[in-house]
Amino acid sequence: MSTFGPLAGISVVHLASLGPGPYGVMLLADLGADVTVVDRASGLHGSMPPASDPRRRGQRSIAVDLKREEGREVVLDLVRTADVFVEGMRPGVAERLGVGPDDLATVKPNLVYARMTGWGQDGPLAQRAGHDINYVAATGALHAMGDPTAPPPVPLNLLGDYAGGGVFLALGVVAALLKRAATGHGDVVDVAIVDGVRSLTTAMLGMAAAGLWTQRGQNPFDGSRPWYRCYRTSDDRFVAVGAIEANFYDQLLDGLDLDRNQWRRDESLDIGALTRVLEERFASADRDHWTRVFAESDACVSPVLSLDEALVSPAARQRNAYIEVAGVVQPAPAPRLSSSTASLLTSPPAEGRNSVDILRQLGRTDSQICELLAARVVVQEGTNESA
Repeated sequence: MSTFGPLAGISVVHLASLGPGPYGVMLLADLGADVTVVDRASGLHGSMPPASDPRRRGQRSIAVDLKREEGREVVLDLVRTADVFVEGMRPGVAERLGVGPDDLATVKPNLVYARMTGWGQDGPLAQRAGHDINYVAATGALHAMGDPTAPPPVPLNLLGDYAGGGVFLALGVVAALLKRAATGHGDVVDVAIVDGVRSLTTAMLGMAAAGLWTQRGQNPFDGSRPWYRCYRTSDDRFVAVGAIEANFYDQLLDGLDLDRNQWRRDESLDIGALTRVLEERFASADRDHWTRVFAESDACVSPVLSLDEALVSPAARQRNAYIEVAGVVQPAPAPRLSSSTASLLTSPPAEGRNSVDILRQLGRTDSQICELLAARVVVQEGTNESA
């Protein structure tokens, strides 16, 4: 577990969820919070096995059958000494299980209760299923992406699940903790992925209001400008070009041996012709050639790295950007604080890995623990283990 960091001393109980919930909780653990994951005794099938999921690093796990009264009592005992509770179920499910905000307020009045959903706790879509692509589609962000002659591209779930969901979960929890420190009162944090992605479109809406954002495929950051897009190189790899400012654009032309006067960026510039010229130039040599050409330039030209390449890039190595936990290379905790840092993060726990230890810390006797294990109200990793 993380024992240092700005959130050291903060206890978080995470009712195991999928997608953005684990990522947001990981951010809290990386900042020093003591996180206990309440896994389902029957298992929760996500995108990877829990014991190899980096989002569970630095945390503990207890596997509980929450539909049993004895299991609910275990969770309530955890909450009594917790600062934060996180759940990611559809609206109303936590209440039916007896662990909604009102239920937990009776045992921990100043609890920070964070709820992660796609659509929010209310509204016409609150009970509808959805995934990242659906939430991003509802915000206008997806429509703004890609070639206007083709359907919008399918985005990775970085934008919705993790940026719009997990990051906003961590931000909301920290804000509620600061409020509690000042007032003594807890809060319920309604984290909706659509709200987070809408927040991320703030600049787009501002540009639209100023008349600077128009139809898809005609905007500064959507790939329609030849100085802000990716190009294929001769080795079938890519470079990313972001030469927005005039001086950066001039350095781009210099690096490609193009005449600044001929390709001056003004009303007379033929965007289509420039795009074709840049495509031809970049396709004339391999990616590493262009990386060398622009290595000392402010033309904002970068190689498009694969995940494997990103792990070993000189820039990543110099900043110690990746760490290895349980044999899995993964990003180091971020953001970095000069005054404090998380300790060495422990391996992601399998479901129920710490059940017995946690029960003992809650004051359960060995005989009580054996009864809970035998009845499968609580499960320890390796179902044959006993107290």
